[in-house]
Amino acid sequence: MRRASRAVRSSVGGPGAACSASGAHAGQRCRSAVRRRRRATLVGLAVAANSALFVAASTLGTDFAITDPGKTEAHRFVTVEIAVVNLVVGLLAWGTPALLERFTRHAKTIWTVTATAVLVLSFIPIGLEQATTDTKVMLAILHAVTGAALFPMLRTSR
Repeated sequence: MRRASRAVRSSVGGPGAACSASGAHAGQRCRSAVRRRRRATLVGLAVAANSALFVAASTLGTDFAITDPGKTEAHRFVTVEIAVVNLVVGLLAWGTPALLERFTRHAKTIWTVTATAVLVLSFIPIGLEQATTDTKVMLAILHAVTGAALFPMLRTSR
């Protein structure tokens, strides 16, 4: 009777609600649920942090206008664009270690190398685009914040 009442309490939404299953694979399902929740939180953190930074920098006068080399018309970033790009990058960052964990024992190492390479390479277009110094600095900060928010996903590997 005690065992049943504990399972009922945790299944109602208590602290162990996601991990209340019993059976041979219950521990693995619990770890997977915790890992998914943590990764979703990290993606949300990246989107929220960069959106807030973008709004703050825009309010303080950063124009976030970039011009491709050889072009004359500038593109101005907007908050929704920043949020959507961060969401897409975050979901890719979530899916990569999840996929790697299914197919290799070296998911942490591969994820670390891949994430580092993507972060470093993401700074190249900032240097190539024509923009004001404050725009380039803020774009570099936004890239670094995205990396800082998403990089901990490697710690959630098996």
